[in-house]
Amino acid sequence: MAAPYDPNRPALTARIAAELIAHEGIVREAYRDSVGIWTWSVGLTDASGHRVGRYRDNPQPLSRCLEIYLWVLENRYLPPVLAAFGPIAPAEHELGAALSFHWNTGAIGRAEWMRLLRDGDRAGARAAIMAWCRPASLTRRRRAEQALFFDGQWAGDGTALVYEVAKPSYRPTAAQRQPVTEILRALLGESEAAELVPASCPAPPPMDAAKTSPEPAAGNWFTRLFLA
Repeated sequence: MAAPYDPNRPALTARIAAELIAHEGIVREAYRDSVGIWTWSVGLTDASGHRVGRYRDNPQPLSRCLEIYLWVLENRYLPPVLAAFGPIAPAEHELGAALSFHWNTGAIGRAEWMRLLRDGDRAGARAAIMAWCRPASLTRRRRAEQALFFDGQWAGDGTALVYEVAKPSYRPTAAQRQPVTEILRALLGESEAAELVPASCPAPPPMDAAKTSPEPAAGNWFTRLFLA
């Protein structure tokens, strides 16, 4: 059983990771995005520091997809998000919303709503987060992040849409909804469900030191693929 979330020692949790995935989706093998970039798992590309081309025609277990996703989330996204809070100790729902925002925009360090939050203007911050709604398809996601951050309203249900890949286009196609929370809990050590995570999964390779900034995104991977 995991210890209760401690805002004085903020960390990634399965609930946070599942909430972010609910805005994205998962593809178990490599696919091409709208501009032809090979992508995998929860919208990961080589810019994440993990080479995804190896998963072309090579679908991975859901646990492996989530393992690498967590690795990227913890190593590439969590540090700048925590830095953006400054002296504020975020509650779990606040950290979850901020991570979702940063995963989607890559802009947590320059977002006006975070500056207003640090200055103590929560009302201004609540309004300012909605400035990040271009394209308009992002409005629903921003509202969900706003409700999570400022009202503690979680939108996800612990499941994710897991997409297949059509050949030879290598574009995502029909999806099935699958539970992800228990796998995330096992990977993060929040449960004893070790059987969910194959012990043979090798550790992710070191990140490319030259790639130190998260890649920005105009929308989630599905939006970039089909609505770009």
